[in-house]
Parts: sequence; structure tokens; C-alpha cells
Amino acid sequence: MQLRIEGDRLTLTLEGAERLWAVRLRPIVVPREHVARAEAALPPSTWKEIRAPGTALPGVIKAGTYFTAHGKEFWYWVRTRKEHPLTIELEGEWYRRLVLTIDDAAGWAERINAWASG
Repeated sequence: MQLRIEGDRLTLTLEGAERLWAVRLRPIVVPREHVARAEAALPPSTWKEIRAPGTALPGVIKAGTYFTAHGKEFWYWVRTRKEHPLTIELEGEWYRRLVLTIDDAAGWAERINAWASG
């Protein structure tokens, strides 16, 4: 997984098997003005969600598009990086939230929040 800030766009690109598990071939590109905030934490979970399309093996992987009470969300959470959650709240986008497990999630949250506010 590659997360990049390039000018006024945030880009999430999945690689290899990640694309298969998430059923997502194209990168997710979000303009700066649509990023509300980021935090190094998982959002509150709920059992009221529909996966369409994606992969879920409880406690192992949650990847793909999920419809929740919050709206449409994109998840790529894996157990091997569970200590590094990153949630990015969006406004005016196809997805209302991106939930990822990525190395240096706290650093990414700081960078994204500084970039979004500046």
C-alpha cells in the first residue's frame, strides 16, 4: 500500500494482493478540500454493515467497500499491522471514510491534518 500527498491530492494505491482482497484496482484520489481530518485510531465499530465488494475474515483482514450507518467506507485493515490504524474522514467524496492499517499511522495523521488545514 502506498499513501502519497502530491500537491493538492491525497492518493491511496493498493499493490499486488491488496488489490485482490479489496476488489479495488484503481487508486483512490482525494482532493485536499475534501479531507476533513485524520487520526491514528479505528472508528467505532458496528455490526450494521454491508460489504460490497470486498473481503472479510474476522480478526485477520477487512478490505474493500463497506456500507455503514456513517455512509460508504473503504477499509484495508490487516491483523499484521493492527497496531497502526489510520482513519481519514472525508467530505463530498464517494467514500465518507478511509480506514487503513499503515506503518507510522500517527505520523501520517499529523502530516494529513497539517496538509489539509494548510
